[in-house]
Amino acid sequence: MLYRVSLNGKIYEVEVEKGEAVIKAEFDAAQPEANVAAPQAAPAPAAPTAAQTAPAQAGSASAINAPMPGNINAVKVASGQAVKKGDVLIVLEAMKMENEIVAPKDGKVGQIFVQKGATVETGAPLIEVI
Repeated sequence: MLYRVSLNGKIYEVEVEKGEAVIKAEFDAAQPEANVAAPQAAPAPAAPTAAQTAPAQAGSASAINAPMPGNINAVKVASGQAVKKGDVLIVLEAMKMENEIVAPKDGKVGQIFVQKGATVETGAPLIEVI
């Protein structure tokens, strides 16, 4: 089967035979050909393996944001609780995989922005470590 795949602004023509993919041609995405008969397949996004963090607005607090969209399966800590770097704070389920959101540093849990059962989008604040 022959597919056209768009990846990072480039269009690739990919032929799949017996479970192996072979790139047949590369095209400029700005000049796509008019007649495309083959269906287009979108590449799957890579899932981060560790929690992404962003600094809070002021002070030494760190707001930990959701690295991907998903559902909150568990909140493992309470506000005011002391945590060490690497401690599991939240379990986020995304694409049927449980991802542990860990403390980026030693500190104390500040505000918790989510609760069990909540649905979050990428970048949504989850918890704050002071």
